Amino acid sequence: MTSMPEVTLKAGREKSIRRRHPWIFSGAVAGVDGAPPSGSTVRLVSQSREFLAYAAWSPSSQIRLRIWSYDEKESIDAAFMTRRVARAIELRRQLRLLDKSGACRLIFSESDGLPGLIVDRYGEYLVCQFLSAGGDYWRDALVSALDELLSPRAIYERSEADVRKKEGLESRSGLLRGDLPSEPVEFSIGGMRRLVNIEQGHKTGGYLDQSINYQRVASYASGARVLDAYSYSGGFAISALLKGALSATLIDSSADALATAEQQATLNGVADRCGYTNANVPEELRRLRKAQERFDIVVLDPPKFVSSAQQLKSGCRGYKDINMLGLHLLKPGGILATFSCSGHVSSDLFQKIVAGAAVDVNRNVQIIERMTQAPDHPVELQFPEGEYLKGLLLRVVE
Repeated sequence: MTSMPEVTLKAGREKSIRRRHPWIFSGAVAGVDGAPPSGSTVRLVSQSREFLAYAAWSPSSQIRLRIWSYDEKESIDAAFMTRRVARAIELRRQLRLLDKSGACRLIFSESDGLPGLIVDRYGEYLVCQFLSAGGDYWRDALVSALDELLSPRAIYERSEADVRKKEGLESRSGLLRGDLPSEPVEFSIGGMRRLVNIEQGHKTGGYLDQSINYQRVASYASGARVLDAYSYSGGFAISALLKGALSATLIDSSADALATAEQQATLNGVADRCGYTNANVPEELRRLRKAQERFDIVVLDPPKFVSSAQQLKSGCRGYKDINMLGLHLLKPGGILATFSCSGHVSSDLFQKIVAGAAVDVNRNVQIIERMTQAPDHPVELQFPEGEYLKGLLLRVVE
């Protein structure tokens, strides 16, 4: 008889486990045998005492259990963590994403079998987020595995997301291994030179999920006048300029992000064609509409508008408002690249929102392409929640 604490599910609630979905919510739990510490591993069993999985216990979260393994013979220990990290690294190696001057998402949480762990690689530096109780419990083992397998110059923690509060965890950041760079780290993606401040940038410092979409939007940019709204550090704008755009206007509420964008524009030799506006984005879009400004390409890549089911109605209204503004600002034949990174907004719902915006501004619009996150942000088939980024590349017919 194992001494490991056991969690028993209510009758019939094991169906999601049999479909290999990695989450169990609090309402599915019938009882707990023992007193497992937060983040520790428990045996998950059915009402008939059948073994279902090993999982990380999170008593403060609505997601009460996150699955580590469905194999009863597996040992959830430091060696297990090392194997999972090694597997994730090998998958990025197969994608040819591990060159020293590049960047990629090295570990993508549940999709890589390491729930709650995010690791981004910028050149020879790693930035980690431990966002679940289980990931936080195994923090030292995971950091040691990353250090052993990749020998980075530094590993830095940015566990500052609000989701940690739901897991009963405090915000935390700081150097874990190695030495911090004295200047922003330079890396290259898709022919664009980029900079990231791993201590102060948003989330892990930079956004890597749009790396393929930068290039897809830029393929339409030759001779174009581009508006990059919610530009952050200017990935869409600079990519477009490198592909022959005549000019790019960047709008963001963060002065620091725009300062990085200006540095990156200079680094890529396109600074003379860039303009920067530090402002509330919807307000600035309304000002441009009133001034009857028109663009060939408008990019809308806002932050997450919907973080919970309770925010869905207001968030959808926000998405509709900015898409109406974006469509107003396009010339006939112009291109709108519009995105949502809100997991609570499905692809179908997002398309309906944008379609409603087009109707309300009386513009005929075609879908040219659908976009999602880059391949280093894979989606486990049994975990559709991993597909959070959805985008539409649209053409205004008239």
